[in-house]
Amino acid sequence: MPIQVPAGVTLNMSGSVMTVENSGKKLQHSIPEGIQVKIEDSQIIVTRADESERCRSLHGLTRTLINNMVIGVKEGFTKNLEMVGRGKRGKIQGKTLTLELGFSHPVDFPVPEGIEIQVEKNSLRVSGINKQQVGEVAAEIRSIQPPEPYKGAGIRYANERVRKKAGKSAIGGGFTGAGK
Repeated sequence: MPIQVPAGVTLNMSGSVMTVENSGKKLQHSIPEGIQVKIEDSQIIVTRADESERCRSLHGLTRTLINNMVIGVKEGFTKNLEMVGRGKRGKIQGKTLTLELGFSHPVDFPVPEGIEIQVEKNSLRVSGINKQQVGEVAAEIRSIQPPEPYKGAGIRYANERVRKKAGKSAIGGGFTGAGK
């Protein structure tokens, strides 16, 4: 399945390294052995050398990674997170995200190079050109305080559904007496 290259995106193959650029944004990927990449007109065609299990699995992976690079330099990727619960706040101070989550101390999260984080009320927007890095940073922020199953408080993805458990009062049947 060929990858369409939008206008303004430049591709470069030097040896086994593919570079994708667009207006100052640049991503590189090393093409594995047994996979060939051809650039024709405004399309990228990824083919495999043989039908071995290794080449078949790397074929789809390489095509997807190159497609994500093209989309990343053209549009970028974002992940939205929500902070649910009382007293949960976040703010950006330079290259550090400071989260107040109800712990005894604020949590400082260093923002990696190539990632931008925006804070609006109780929501966070993690964006960047590398899809893997955006997802990894969002997962690390979520892991600071994942949603708990009783009230749903914590940090969650914007489209995440948290299954809530019944509390103690739903388990028993009320007071049964003191054993008499």
